[in-house]
Amino acid sequence: MLLALASFSAILLSGCSDVHVPGFIAAHTPPGGGGIVVADEPQAALVGRDVLARGGNAADAATATAFALGVTLPSRASLGGGGACLISEPGQAEAKAITFLAPAGQGEGERPASVPLMARGLYLLQLRYGSVHFEDVIDPAIHLARQGISVSKALAADLDAVKGPLLDDRGALSVFGKEGNLIVGVGDQLVQTRLSSFLSRLKLAGVGDLYSGALSEVFVNQAQQSGAALTRDDLRKALPGESAALVVEQGNYRASFLPPPADGGLGSAMAFSHGISAEGAVQAWRQSGLAGTKAAQTFLNKSQSSAQPLPSLPASTSFIVKDHYGLAVACTLSDNNLFGTGRIAGSTGVILGASPQNYPKPLLSAAIIQSKGKQPVNAVLSASGQNAAAQIVADALTKIMHDQPLSTVTSGSNEGRLNAIICKKGQCSGTADPRGSGLSTSTKAPHKGLLKNRFQTPYQNSFPHPV
Repeated sequence: MLLALASFSAILLSGCSDVHVPGFIAAHTPPGGGGIVVADEPQAALVGRDVLARGGNAADAATATAFALGVTLPSRASLGGGGACLISEPGQAEAKAITFLAPAGQGEGERPASVPLMARGLYLLQLRYGSVHFEDVIDPAIHLARQGISVSKALAADLDAVKGPLLDDRGALSVFGKEGNLIVGVGDQLVQTRLSSFLSRLKLAGVGDLYSGALSEVFVNQAQQSGAALTRDDLRKALPGESAALVVEQGNYRASFLPPPADGGLGSAMAFSHGISAEGAVQAWRQSGLAGTKAAQTFLNKSQSSAQPLPSLPASTSFIVKDHYGLAVACTLSDNNLFGTGRIAGSTGVILGASPQNYPKPLLSAAIIQSKGKQPVNAVLSASGQNAAAQIVADALTKIMHDQPLSTVTSGSNEGRLNAIICKKGQCSGTADPRGSGLSTSTKAPHKGLLKNRFQTPYQNSFPHPV
């Protein structure tokens, strides 16, 4: 069964959606309800929007967006990395979290890589909350990789930051290089045939095959040839986690946050509830040696902070989705370093995430605010960047609680990038940080006919212009 997503150009021309460039008016849900996707990379945001337009829910759209980011922004969201997602179901008071930060491998290698956990984490998200078959939401990424994407400002900026060492690797050079020993730039066409083939095999064989089957052997062999310290046992043992979210209650509102090991959520929660530095709170948590959601909730209720700053943290990316059913998902992803190890796992086309033994753990933060009781979601937030990501979520929450505009949220740093969806009186709007290169896009609630036949025709990509 193939994913029936309308082409980008067809939807843009049909008037079914509302797309705006960051820094201008936010994307709003149309009268009668609809869905919103906000992401750091425009083409991935449009993939998520298309899933909603064809009747998929927020979990379907989030999974498709994450896989698409592995193609359109592999510097921060490769299949070789990991991340975390926060989920709020309609009518449920408590939000849930799925964490899949990429752990270190146990083998030895020239350039140790993290164990790829993104596919397993996204599979769990889709299994628990999705409404379509898992293989359907991989289709957009397969087609983007095969047909080619336009290099966005977000990817071009990351490529420019590391172009010297990145082009020293033959595998990376074959993907991101162009004639004259130059690197691809904004608007250039980027085709990733090997990655498309790997994703196709993942779709056909299933995610389990990547971790305990023939595909696992292929990936490990290719990764080891690229200097990664990975074994098949590493993949077999790597599992995502499920838990309740961290909670802060204020007045008539309940704020939910990503829990450890995505401890940026804890930093945001402590900064929001105690007015302390999010970075200092995370440092205090890491120095405590504690672990787990229960311990983090107890830690959250105390105003503990460290004056010692965190080291320079790995780059990340984030996105948020809310559908017309009332389901909301906020995710953050990371390769544990910009472009991970800087190497590609051979014929798989997958950028290898960096081992957390060699780099600090990334700061991943997301939050969802709900009115107490069975009320619609009031706000969905996520942030990317480095050290400022947790603080910018806390600052945004404070603005929202005081009914102040988010335009003044900067957290005193140029690192953090905020994605936000805010709902008032049944009307929701999404905004991407104007300092970044992201996109907020919305769509009407799908027609009943689409719900019936939403996955009967192949996905087509005809993204018309560079972004």
